[in-house]
Amino acid sequence: MSDIKAEYIWIDGTKPTARLRSKTKILPAGTEMPIWGFDGSSTQQAEGADSDCVLNPVFVCPDPLRGGENKLVLSEVLLTDMTPHPSNTRAACAAVAETYGAHETWFGIEQEYTFFDGSRPLGWPETGFPAPQGDYYCGVGANEVFGRDICEAHSDACMAAGLAISGTNAEVMPGQWEFQIGPIGTVEAADHLWVARWLLYRIAEEWSVSATLHPKPVPGDWNGAGAHTNVSTKAMRSSFDACVAAAEALKANHDAHMKHYGDGVEMRLTGLHETARHDEFTYGVSDRGASVRIPWQVERDQQGYIEDRRPNANMDPYVVNRLITETICSAAEA
Repeated sequence: MSDIKAEYIWIDGTKPTARLRSKTKILPAGTEMPIWGFDGSSTQQAEGADSDCVLNPVFVCPDPLRGGENKLVLSEVLLTDMTPHPSNTRAACAAVAETYGAHETWFGIEQEYTFFDGSRPLGWPETGFPAPQGDYYCGVGANEVFGRDICEAHSDACMAAGLAISGTNAEVMPGQWEFQIGPIGTVEAADHLWVARWLLYRIAEEWSVSATLHPKPVPGDWNGAGAHTNVSTKAMRSSFDACVAAAEALKANHDAHMKHYGDGVEMRLTGLHETARHDEFTYGVSDRGASVRIPWQVERDQQGYIEDRRPNANMDPYVVNRLITETICSAAEA
């Protein structure tokens, strides 16, 4: 039996924004992915005198970069007593998803990101600035779009890995892109997004380009980068009133959510560039300047989903999905 490479991927303890880490384990083909370990003192997850942390596989998919029988192994971090590490946000998300499982919550996450070539966004001139925003969103042509080949390679890899990628597009700022994950379940959407992020970083390496999730990669009159989070429960998929009630529940918990929607959220949510202010909450039909948008077709169909436009590109989807699920579903049960 031949051997395979299993790339173990995990989320570290870097604050305020966690980073992805990975390393390779050689295993016989057909082997169930075992637990593994790593040096937590090198990832801000342990002290040197007690440095061992555990990698517990939670989501395994084909490795589209190495091909063959090789695997990507997303793992949650545990302490050596097999309890969740303090940096493990997946465990709490999974618990909330189980508690409110009867609501059948689905998530679709729109992950924006920006390619950088050295210290400047990809395609930007070495000095000065490109033409103002306006022509770049979903643009076509070498003078409007930068990094399409990387975006295409990434979407192909996500599809080959079996991730629930549902689309891509060039974004408003030149060098900025978006891919969408979902709609799938609360925990699954976060799992798939973390693996898709890892693939994005890894593929961009091949072009000597970095992909950043910074919420405001360029100061001034340029769009920031978000992770608009679409959510739907079983009740919302059959009732417009349930969609409005979900928006009202988010309104009542605005301050609590904003503390966990990504570092630097106030840099992006200024009330400009298709955002609401970070210290206010609004919702409306077809309103991209609102905190929460109710799509026009949802009002027409009197059922569907809502879009929380507040999360940053650098948000932790386990945390955001947990908060939204708990807020909406607990309000529905009250």
